Amino acid sequence: MRERAKRVTLRDVAQESGLSTAAVSYALRGLQVPPETQARVREVADRLGYQVDPIARALASGRTGYVGVLCGSLSDIWQQNVAAALGRGLLEHDRHALIVDASNSPELEKELANQLVDQRVDALIVLWANPHAPHWPDIARRTVLVSIGDGLPGAATAVEIVFDNDVGVQAALGRLAEAGHEHVAVLTPSDRNTPDTPAEGAIRRVAGDLGLAIDLHMTPYDLDGATAVARDVLSRPVVPTALFCLADAMAYGVYAAARDLGLRIPEDVSVLGYDDDPVSRLLTPPLSNFRWPVDELVSYAVERTVRAVAEGRHSRRKLLTPIEQPRGSVTTRR
Repeated sequence: MRERAKRVTLRDVAQESGLSTAAVSYALRGLQVPPETQARVREVADRLGYQVDPIARALASGRTGYVGVLCGSLSDIWQQNVAAALGRGLLEHDRHALIVDASNSPELEKELANQLVDQRVDALIVLWANPHAPHWPDIARRTVLVSIGDGLPGAATAVEIVFDNDVGVQAALGRLAEAGHEHVAVLTPSDRNTPDTPAEGAIRRVAGDLGLAIDLHMTPYDLDGATAVARDVLSRPVVPTALFCLADAMAYGVYAAARDLGLRIPEDVSVLGYDDDPVSRLLTPPLSNFRWPVDELVSYAVERTVRAVAEGRHSRRKLLTPIEQPRGSVTTRR
């Protein structure tokens, strides 16, 4: 019997052309690479006999080659960067990311999750999901489910990459308490209609242990929305001496509100962020915050997702710990 010819893959074209699989994928779609590179890649693909047939591939393997990436809110710069990095990492494995934005809405999050599964994504990666939402167990039964940020209780996830909020919150509130702050406002993305996230639960526990007065304020990620919330907080009769923001994007709103109100950071109010976006280093003063190991997060998420799709839904859990980045936005209360 004549042996069936091996299908030429994107990786074969990349090896022959001396480029990464991501660069080859972009070139074949006419994106992000020079025209001469596109022409060279197409020549190699034609010579090797590379053909893209997603329908045939899906019918033969039961897989589409697509991975859904469901973000809580792409107004958050940190989530933008992680989603983009996941997309690049998946391309290295000849997978394509379908990145969607839940706009910080639990209802939209549920709708988009079901839509992606209905479109037969091979896996669904979720960032900043509502961990207590009742739809996750069903989603996990229908596809490979990967959670980043918090675990999803009751759902048979293939991979969970969990942020150690107990450690992060203890360090953050402990830092503010040591600096003499007794009244702290916390800006959080959580909807008032959803249960507390693990980060909020940790905040309440740690604040009680430290004797801190804590106010929680639901805050959008976009600059105008975060500025409006921060302006309201800083205009009240009793003003907190520090604001702890569960996303650096929210802290940018605090900077804008403080400027509008004629308040100085950190002399009049201290500000602490939580995810170390590169822009935070450019502020005046630079924003004190916590850095999560994004490269490690993305590498682990991509590798485990691809493996779970190929080999089955082996449950894996990884705990990430933040590293404090002290800068100039927190000062000691006199």
